[in-house]
Amino acid sequence: MDIDWDKTHAAIWRQNKLQLRPVVSIDPVTLTSLIGIDHQKDELIRNTERFITGKPANNVLLWGARGTGKSSLVKATLNEFKAKGLRLIQVFKNDLRNLPEIVDEIRDLPNKFIIYCDDFSFEENENTYVALKTVLEGSIELPPRNVILYATSNRRHMMPEKMKDNLDTKIVDGEIHYSDAIEEKLSLSDRFGLWLSFYPTDMDGYLKIVDSYFPDFPGNKDELHEVAKSFSRDRASCSGRTANQFYNYYADQKR
Repeated sequence: MDIDWDKTHAAIWRQNKLQLRPVVSIDPVTLTSLIGIDHQKDELIRNTERFITGKPANNVLLWGARGTGKSSLVKATLNEFKAKGLRLIQVFKNDLRNLPEIVDEIRDLPNKFIIYCDDFSFEENENTYVALKTVLEGSIELPPRNVILYATSNRRHMMPEKMKDNLDTKIVDGEIHYSDAIEEKLSLSDRFGLWLSFYPTDMDGYLKIVDSYFPDFPGNKDELHEVAKSFSRDRASCSGRTANQFYNYYADQKR
């Protein structure tokens, strides 16, 4: 399917049809709506601004605890810069083998593209990331100047880290020589020039996010907070995602 990128801001790769599907309804999340991750926002905005203005920019790994705003920050960045020609293509982990072909289709277009991979992690013996390493760096062909990769992961190195991987690590003349297993893990994560870390939200941070969802709450905020705390305890989580789920649960109960 040919996509009119003047009218389409995002697309998703569909493996069964081997084509990109335009996204009609993009998540409207904005940068200002994301609470408690100001440093991460500043860094990603700066990197994206450099990218869309043709300056050197890095592929970005957003890693850390689940529900802390990693995916929302990528989507908000698209919404912030789509009017300036930024576009986004989401590719799922199992479809990475198609990434070189996808990049070939867009490398000569005037738009700037984020290739977005969400929940990016690999188990032992998976090799779908090989195509990704080639696109990022390592091919005889230079990476296209109009394509950058933003990936989210719960793992810092995107692969399981096990004690047995360290058994062959040695110290030679005062220098650490990692085992082949660890070198393989580091070789992928090292291709991301910017790492942004996301940490679990505490209860105070959780309640600030809840308040951002209820700016005109008509009742007692203490009552709102008690219900929000109870909801959080039931879910054993006080993340930003939990705050959003609480809003979906409680939004119409105080009108």
